[in-house]
Amino acid sequence: MFGRDFAASLVVFLVAMPLCLGIAIASGVPPELGLVTGIIGGVVVGAIAGSPLQVSGPAAGLAVLVFDLVQRHGIVALGPVLILAGIMQFAGGALKLGNFFRGVSPAVVHGMLAGIGAVIVLQQLHVLVDSSPMSDGLANLAAIPATFFNLGDDMTQALLVGVATIAAMIAWDRLKPASLKLVPGALIGVLAGTAVAMIGNLAVRRITLPESIIGGLTLPGPQTLTLMADPAIIGLALALAFIASAETLLSAAAVDRMQDRVQAKYNRELSAQGVGNLLCGLVGALPMTGVIVRSSANVQAGAMTRASAILHGVWILGFVALLPFVLAEVPTAALAGVLVITGIKLVKVSEVRHLFGRYGALPALIWVVTFALVVMVDLLTGVLVGLALTVVELLPQIRRLGLKVQERQPTADRREIVLEGKATYVSIAKIAAMIDRLPSHGHLRVDATRLDFIDHTAAELISDALKRCKQKGCTVELATGDHSQHRNLAAAIA
Repeated sequence: MFGRDFAASLVVFLVAMPLCLGIAIASGVPPELGLVTGIIGGVVVGAIAGSPLQVSGPAAGLAVLVFDLVQRHGIVALGPVLILAGIMQFAGGALKLGNFFRGVSPAVVHGMLAGIGAVIVLQQLHVLVDSSPMSDGLANLAAIPATFFNLGDDMTQALLVGVATIAAMIAWDRLKPASLKLVPGALIGVLAGTAVAMIGNLAVRRITLPESIIGGLTLPGPQTLTLMADPAIIGLALALAFIASAETLLSAAAVDRMQDRVQAKYNRELSAQGVGNLLCGLVGALPMTGVIVRSSANVQAGAMTRASAILHGVWILGFVALLPFVLAEVPTAALAGVLVITGIKLVKVSEVRHLFGRYGALPALIWVVTFALVVMVDLLTGVLVGLALTVVELLPQIRRLGLKVQERQPTADRREIVLEGKATYVSIAKIAAMIDRLPSHGHLRVDATRLDFIDHTAAELISDALKRCKQKGCTVELATGDHSQHRNLAAAIA
């Protein structure tokens, strides 16, 4: 078992290194702060996580929020925000609020991630030519023509490195041999971009690290307590805690769907993330979340226990301590190329098509509005407006929003569940508790004929859970009525 964890940890390490560096640069902070977050996410959070196969570290999803924070309040505000956010997350796990985040609308989450992806692409197109990005998505978009029509020799050389990185990643994803399928495209891209810069002796910007990684950290001081009392900082901490928690727990749910070796304990995972972000705040590093790219690489590489996540953090620490001169050769344009591809992959138009095809115009509209506001205004506004729009789905059903869940077990290998009333995110605690008790073998019959209404959030949660039951070998029987919402639920697990 340890051998599989050891091998998986090396794969995750190779995926994590370029992302830790690139996300730090995209966040407008020194690259060593991303590495420190990766180390804490592996060694500390990996040891106490509620989702043992999930890998934590700096996330592209928070880069936009951190970049805006640093632009407005300075890097000195990063520590206080993270300390507060970490305390909030830890308290949320202790108060068993992990299930609440499982009820966040998929339309809001996927719209948010798509908006973040678009903002990252617009931002990194400037870094691709060794230029400085603007403070928001629209400003970056407006400045692109002037940037690319006025390229100097140095900027053209940086663009060559970035294009080589992107081309190598695309080619590797399409042409890599089966025997090397676990080698990450991001690593190949960075190697290609670095090789172009070194062979051509190009005058491009490269990563600059301090002589000691500890020297780049900012420990708490008297100003920390002052900032922690600032209402604006408290608001940013709340926004960061909410978004980081939602992304983490959605990633944990995705890891559960990928394998049946271990299942997540959501409240414990939320508290573990709180510990991680508190520690990152104390040293002034980047915020962390559970990240799906590294986590999926971990699962696909055959990890069996949390040892893989812990070891990947050890490898990052060892690399930074023993081989910093290797990182000093990496062009920032190569990391920008990695993030351009990362951002494009976050913009999944298939998600909005799925929402429209299965649940109608409103969830698709929520996705579009959330996406547009994240790009045009800011991340927090997009998420809050998206969440507000989810209420519209419930307005016609505002009376009697209760849900009854009856469970029976006539025989040892047969379970029956009867759902009655209205299944919505308002009843997420009951739905999550029911999902956590679903069997992994035998026969499961779910009677949804008495459901008067089911919103898209509850429908996605229930259908995903029933799919997992089937994948584990459980036979699932779903009884539904003629209502279109019932037919959508039935189609989801067909």
